[in-house]
Amino acid sequence: MRFVIAITGASGSLYGIRLLECLFKAKENVDLMISPAGLMVINSETDLQLSARPHETHQKLVQFFEIKPEQLRVFGHQQWTAPFASGSSPPKAFVICPCTNGTMASIANGLSRNLIERTADVVLKEQRKLILVHRETPLSIIQLENLLKLAKAGATIMPANPAFYQRPQKIEELVDFMVARILDHLNISHDLLPRWGNGVSL
Repeated sequence: MRFVIAITGASGSLYGIRLLECLFKAKENVDLMISPAGLMVINSETDLQLSARPHETHQKLVQFFEIKPEQLRVFGHQQWTAPFASGSSPPKAFVICPCTNGTMASIANGLSRNLIERTADVVLKEQRKLILVHRETPLSIIQLENLLKLAKAGATIMPANPAFYQRPQKIEELVDFMVARILDHLNISHDLLPRWGNGVSL
């Protein structure tokens, strides 16, 4: 079983990229999906300049992370033959990082119009772990109701709200705070930041 990660079109693609890096460092295997808008944001916020063609993105990321090719599989937005599109082959866990309001709303209402939405549908119905790293603000009552619906369905709602008690000096430290919280919920060991009350000087 593999972790499945999706990156959608909210600002904050650095969270998703750093999460991938940490999972590979932990020797985990990952299946990756990037929405069309997510691809645009990655190419705007980072120097990766990924392709819309999954095999080209795979090659670029294998080189970027310096990993074995089999550690990463990249799937297209409409690639319905992906194993995790079926309840007979659910992933270990599914993290959408970052997650847009649109993706969240589609999942909350069971639309399954693309592979990201279908995977979330599968994970919820099979009662596996779904983490939505929501990163849009402010929130209307419609979005709040969708988040509540998803929480009731079993999803973990994890807004991208980094803390400051660790006195971050760089953007990377803010990113690491959120990625550390995701890794905690995936039961992946890490040393990205000191725990509250343990080495934190206030």
